Amino acid sequence: QVQLVESGGGLVQAGGSLRLSCAASGGTFSSYAMGWFRQAPGKEREFVAAISWSGGRTHYADSVKGRFSISRDNAKNTVYLQMNSLKPEDTAVYYCAADVQGLGLIRVDYDYWGQGTQVTVSS
Repeated sequence: QVQLVESGGGLVQAGGSLRLSCAASGGTFSSYAMGWFRQAPGKEREFVAAISWSGGRTHYADSVKGRFSISRDNAKNTVYLQMNSLKPEDTAVYYCAADVQGLGLIRVDYDYWGQGTQVTVSS
């Protein structure tokens, strides 16, 4: 069983930056693809970014390309999401997730989920 714990959320002004972290335990982190999703109030949970087990491949939602960057440190069992040039529409609960079979781009591809961390961007 894989446990995922997100941290690093908070309140930031538009144009600011945050770095989210997701610490994994209980599994073989270095063999899983990892992803970040977000869910705003009243909206569906949506894909943000994903990274392959080695870190060699990444994917981003169009809405965050050029502003967000996903990375991982397999020695620390941690995946990161660096968020720059934040906008009010980035406000959401951000979740990290583990895909044990591939590099998924949709919610149903992911097998394990964290509890989420709130990101609020003020205008």
